[in-house]
Amino acid sequence: MMCTGKAARPAALDFAAGHLSSDAEALRGHRPDMTSSSEQPGSGQAPVGRPGNDLSYVPVGWLIFVMAWSVYGLASAWWLTGDSGLPDRIFYFLLGGLAVDIITILWGLYLLGLAFGRSARFPRQFIIWQVATIVWVLARQAYVLAVPDFVFSARSQFIGGAEIAIGLLCIYLLRRGSGAEGVYARPPTDAPSVFVSIVAALLGIILGAVIGAVGGFLAGSVIADVAEVSCFEGGCGYFAAFIGLAGLVVGAIAGGILAVWLVHRRGRRPVA
Repeated sequence: MMCTGKAARPAALDFAAGHLSSDAEALRGHRPDMTSSSEQPGSGQAPVGRPGNDLSYVPVGWLIFVMAWSVYGLASAWWLTGDSGLPDRIFYFLLGGLAVDIITILWGLYLLGLAFGRSARFPRQFIIWQVATIVWVLARQAYVLAVPDFVFSARSQFIGGAEIAIGLLCIYLLRRGSGAEGVYARPPTDAPSVFVSIVAALLGIILGAVIGAVGGFLAGSVIADVAEVSCFEGGCGYFAAFIGLAGLVVGAIAGGILAVWLVHRRGRRPVA
């Protein structure tokens, strides 16, 4: 029986297609990694991408803001050292607030050392600090509402509520499984002690505050001269003093952060 060319060509094509499909099945059986790029090998599920961790830096920015606000509170409360004439319930409340500001600055500098070192301990330590801060805000708001010497202020209540809301957001961003462990994932290290960090922070704050205040006052004087700020009733002097106060706050924060960062950078040793 003769086989014509027309009959041979479909038969050859069918054989080639079958041969290729069998080769593909064999390769797929021996090379499970040659699957679709949208699936995980052997699981049939889409791979879990790296969690978004850009927002993991928000708590660090919030920490710096709270510290700067605390430094400003300390710098602007110098008048409490004299005879303020305030009732005792208000006077001691303000002194307690200043003590909290000092603790916030020192504790915050320690946390910044962990954050800048990308320490895996930062998320947990930050959450502890943030919970303590929220407790203080709630206690402060309750005291203000309970003591009749204070006048109710919707603005004050709004600010307190915003502090709590932002704090809860930061805790949420650093919760377990949020992807923050991919940002703060440096292996455990033998970090400098808390005492060393506090001493370095104090020295950095003092030195930075002095440099910032002097530089800010000089810059304010120059700006007042160039801008021809009126000196009527000491206007130019108040302007220079305001710039100096701003320089003090910025210098204190920058000096403390730099000191803690240097100590943690040079003092870290891998844990054996």
